[in-house]
Formats: sequence, structure tokens, C-alpha cells
Amino acid sequence: MGQGSGQLQFHVLDVFAEKVFGGNPLAVVLGADLLATKQMQLLAREFGFSETAFPLAAGPAELSRGVDYRLRIFTPHVELPFAGHPSVGTGWLMARLGLVRPGRVVQSCGAGDLALQIRPGGGTVELTGGEPTCSEPVDAGAALAAVGLSTDDLADPAGQPARVCGTGLGYLILSVRPDALARCTPDLRLLSAFAHPVSAATGVWVAAWDPHTSTAKARMFAGDLASCEDPATGSAALAYGVWLVATGLLPTAETDAGAAATYTVRQGIEMGRPSTLACRVAAAGGRASRLWVAGDVFPVARGTIQVPPVGRAEA
Repeated sequence: MGQGSGQLQFHVLDVFAEKVFGGNPLAVVLGADLLATKQMQLLAREFGFSETAFPLAAGPAELSRGVDYRLRIFTPHVELPFAGHPSVGTGWLMARLGLVRPGRVVQSCGAGDLALQIRPGGGTVELTGGEPTCSEPVDAGAALAAVGLSTDDLADPAGQPARVCGTGLGYLILSVRPDALARCTPDLRLLSAFAHPVSAATGVWVAAWDPHTSTAKARMFAGDLASCEDPATGSAALAYGVWLVATGLLPTAETDAGAAATYTVRQGIEMGRPSTLACRVAAAGGRASRLWVAGDVFPVARGTIQVPPVGRAEA
């Protein structure tokens, strides 16, 4: 049964930010265990950020697996099984409020039980992604049209083909020439074909790779956000690591997590919200086997918000 009156505490954070008012803004709503799904969705719509997170108490079965808390994540339009910046931001906040201890923390979400490493004293949080997935090469035409680009903008269509990759949430990966990033003109109607859960690809990830610095400049477009573009997308940065290994652009040692290859993603520049995502990927058998994404978190605001009425429609 949903909760129908009263107030809930919330915090607004900037995640994967280099400083406050950068990165990706996130609302974290506390004490939402009794809310119905529709109430959570309405709150996410009210905040209007790319995602709103609801940390919930772990149940007995989850506690027996070592889970510290459950996490539900909503865009303004749909619930997601997994997302990077809500996971990183919520873990940071839970530790800051003393609800979990710094160090290794485990959250349960739609992508499974995922570990976070939270540095004592705040600051950087590293998230472990879910099971890596990678499709065979796919036609890039629909994705290019959805972001206003053409095949002439692709970096190397034969050697760097489009694929749908993910670690709990899939993205169609487009590798483009650096100058193409500024020319992206997203079409919300066409992007809706990639929206979760309609498509295996939640959004379109457009990235220009610099092999000399192992750094990508990237943009992410999706049809289920408040706007077409996201300023920092941890789940997509992880998906990109799967693609980098599959394409051979980021050679990785066939070894354990300690020798994982590193890469950096710079995102949000065109939106005026510069973001830095520090990533690692380990491989086995020529495929990505485990991935991590880390970033800094800055508190921005806190307050209370009214609980939506139980019976209100989502229209």
C-alpha cells in the first residue's frame, strides 16, 4: 500500500562533477519504503532530473546475501533497472548520512547486487557494473538519424561498427569523428524508438575516442529523459568499455581486476555541465568481463517534498 500524505526528505547532488553545478544532477528521496510505484514516478516527474533515486531497506533475503540497501531509479517517464549516476550518488549520500559505512557497500537493483567502493570522508565513489553484454555489429542508420548525423560522421564504420552494449542497461554505441559531436541535433521523436523498455538500447551513445590518452569525449541522447540529452551517464560509460574491448580499441590484459585497463570519459561539455567519469575494464577470452566507473559527488540542496496522493493518475 502506498503512502498518501506527509513529507519526505530529499537531497540534490551533482554526480560525476568536477565542481558544484556540474556533472549530472540527482534527486535522492529518503524514507520512501511505503510509496507505490506510481508515487515514485510522480516524484521523479516533479524533480524533472534525468533520474531520481529511492534507496529502500533491504529485506531478509537480501540481507543474507550481504546487500546493504535496495535502490529504485526513475526517469521522469519510466523506471530503470540500473543507472550509474543514481547508484554512485546514492551510495555517497548513504555514507555521508551514516546509513552505511564507507568502504565496500552493496546495493540491490534490477541489474542484480552491485558493489560500490566508497572512500571514507566523502568524494569519489566507484561502482561495479552488472554482467557485460555486447551485440554483433548493427546498422547505425536509425541511431544516426535520431542524433542528426550521417554515415560521413562515423569514425570507421568497418573497424568500429555500431553495437548495443551494456552492463545492466544497453546503449547503441556510435563511434564518430571528434568534430561530429558538436553537430549532433537530437530528434525526440526518433529517439523514442530507443527508449527503455521499448528497445534493447536505452539510448544512443555518441563518442569520439582518443587512443593516445585513452579518453573519449561523449554525448548521450535518449527519448525517456526530461530533455533529450544526459550530462553524465555512468551506465553508458560502462557500456562503452564493453564496446572498446570488443572493437579492440582498448587492449586489456587477460587477468583479474587488479590489472584492468583504464579509460576516461568526458561528457556534458555541450550542456555546460562538464563531467568526468573514470572507468576500468577487465577482460577474459577477448571480451569485457568486469567494469567499474568512478566519480566525485557534490551536495547541492536538501529539503522536503510532499508525498503524492495514492490514487493520482500518471497521465
